[in-house]
Amino acid sequence: MALIGENLALSQPVIAIENVHLSLGQGRARVHILKGVSLEIGRGEAVGLVGPSGSGKSTLLMTMAGLEKPDSGAISINGARLTDMDEDALARFRGANIGIVFQSFHLIPTMTALENVAVPLELAGIADADRRAAAELSAVGLGERLDHYPAQLSGGEQQRVALARAMAPNPAILVADEPTGNLDETTGLSIMDLLFAMKRERGATLVLVTHDANLAARCDRRIRLRSGVIDPEHAATAKADA
Repeated sequence: MALIGENLALSQPVIAIENVHLSLGQGRARVHILKGVSLEIGRGEAVGLVGPSGSGKSTLLMTMAGLEKPDSGAISINGARLTDMDEDALARFRGANIGIVFQSFHLIPTMTALENVAVPLELAGIADADRRAAAELSAVGLGERLDHYPAQLSGGEQQRVALARAMAPNPAILVADEPTGNLDETTGLSIMDLLFAMKRERGATLVLVTHDANLAARCDRRIRLRSGVIDPEHAATAKADA
């Protein structure tokens, strides 16, 4: 399985990260988080970013998604250089090409499930936003919960809404930051199953950050970070962990 993912990464990189450095904070509190990270991810791959807390996993994921801008280096998605885009162009590109799922759901509490999924589609200029949002919510098992607000939904249901929102534009890339971190084991397993099923059905590339060994093991490759760099064992080709 890992070998197939490795071949994809070498022949058809959909994500290309070249010598990326990124620091966060100001003055004496500024911390060098990513230290010359280079990585290629193939079309349709599932890649798990693993490593100890503070190793830079989530920062790397957010940089891939265009939510953090590196100090230097380059990031390309489907051949488009995110690092060359201004904020408006980056927001448009991200909305059309990258779906994001966060650990804490990030739903708008004053909007129903349907509205949480439909509004990003409307902002992207999609005419049938409500219909598509309803279809996506049905696909994650929430067809009967369209008019419920986040506070009326369980944690697992809220994450399903978040997943429907991420997948509604049919993005080429889905990134997920600890998608099961706030869920119990049984609910987390159902979200894992749904996440990978939707990835397969849509042919999307999946990159996720996780501390869950079982979730990481379902990926084609696992990339281990330590102190802002890819583990030397993974540096050349980012092979799967043994």
